[in-house]
Amino acid sequence: MNSDQTQKLSVLEKIGYSLGDLAANLIFQTLMAFLAFFYTDIYKIPASQASLVMLTGGFVGAIFNLAMGAIADRTNTKWGKFRPWVLWTAIPFGILSLMAFSTPDLADNGKFLYALATYILLVVIYSANNLPYSALSGVMTGDMKERNSLSSYRFVAVMLAQFIIQVILLPAAIAVGHGNKAAGFEKVMLVFAITGVLCFLVTFFTTKERITPPITQKTPIKDDLSDLIHNRPWLIMLALTILVFITLALKGGMNIYFFRYYLSEASQVAFLDSIGFKSFIAQLSSIFGEAAFTEFSQSNSAPYAVSSVVNAASTIAMITGIFFSKPLADRFGKRNIFSFFLVLSALCLFSLYVLSQEAITAVFFIQTLHGLLYGVTIPLLWAMIADVADYSEWKNNRRATAIIFSAMIFGLKVGLSLGGAIATSMLSLFGYNAESSQQTASAVQGIKLLVSVIPGSIFILGASLLLGYIIDKSLEITIEAALKERRK
Repeated sequence: MNSDQTQKLSVLEKIGYSLGDLAANLIFQTLMAFLAFFYTDIYKIPASQASLVMLTGGFVGAIFNLAMGAIADRTNTKWGKFRPWVLWTAIPFGILSLMAFSTPDLADNGKFLYALATYILLVVIYSANNLPYSALSGVMTGDMKERNSLSSYRFVAVMLAQFIIQVILLPAAIAVGHGNKAAGFEKVMLVFAITGVLCFLVTFFTTKERITPPITQKTPIKDDLSDLIHNRPWLIMLALTILVFITLALKGGMNIYFFRYYLSEASQVAFLDSIGFKSFIAQLSSIFGEAAFTEFSQSNSAPYAVSSVVNAASTIAMITGIFFSKPLADRFGKRNIFSFFLVLSALCLFSLYVLSQEAITAVFFIQTLHGLLYGVTIPLLWAMIADVADYSEWKNNRRATAIIFSAMIFGLKVGLSLGGAIATSMLSLFGYNAESSQQTASAVQGIKLLVSVIPGSIFILGASLLLGYIIDKSLEITIEAALKERRK
């Protein structure tokens, strides 16, 4: 394994790499947080059809992802194996992101087919972009501490994207669309698409691949697949990734329903008054014009405003948690820290179920605490996949980075599609009606379960899987030393 002997990464390279995650997550976080809401409440697709779109598209993308892993590992250019894909897919990613959140005036069947086609194309191009991008982190450096640092940088960018999506997107869509959420979504997504293309270009030009397999390495795909099947840490990380992203899709997608249909509107208005939200909107109106913020003067906009405020606090807390991730992982090992903080964040989710409809302040503090605790785990999932790639190389004496990372993107796609499909199908099962401002008791109960008990239980199951994950702190050190010597 020839490699650049300089394993330290400059701040510029870490920032440049992290901008790729900012670009991808402007779209990915929108899919997690608003796709179900966009389909049912904005584009007016029945919940059952929205569920089918998300499930079908997700599984198509997941299957393509496995093929993409083999393709990326066998790509050879003067720029490397993985960086070229970030460049080649940048513009198509931007175009399809815009198309997926557009609302052409079609008949009911036409809407369904348009949503299905654009979502499938989007998740396919996402795989072609994000799998090589993720694998790139595994070949930029073989230094475990530098890898932990790189993960922290990239997930600050992820949290910045999440802050933009969960805090700014919906108010911005309402404002620029002057109450027309469909028009507002299209305008905001256009900005995201352009920003994303530019960020991907920066990632391409500022990063470098240092770890490369020998030119003589020729591994049949069947050998790669055999290695995966017999790689226990990879199988565990695949299952864990699926569970984590089911949870994120459930919680992220159902949050807006929770604020709109379960929490008391009057209590949310009182909460906004207590934090000076009206004064804040008045100041914005004086700068940008009153017409842009007319929608927020209505009492029925309170759920959107409160969800944005809560998401803002939670996201800031997540960013704070990320900064604790590296020192804790360096001391105690990634596996131990990941499982411990995943359980703690699950307990926060469970507590949401017992809160009353008037407990807005309690929701605010619990969601913020959940963000802090979960934030510690965020960089570790991806860093652990890079460790699994090293484990495979250490054990099999050959490197197949992208197909190892395909576990992450495959699991991400399956988890996201299952989570979205579970959410929309359960909404339909519990009797949710997007045309009604008041939901039945059954529908409200379903929404409560989907933001608390169900995602919390899945987090606990994910943490329990790590009991069988053998790459602890001691083995990390052993693998790093052995590979460093072998690559000399």
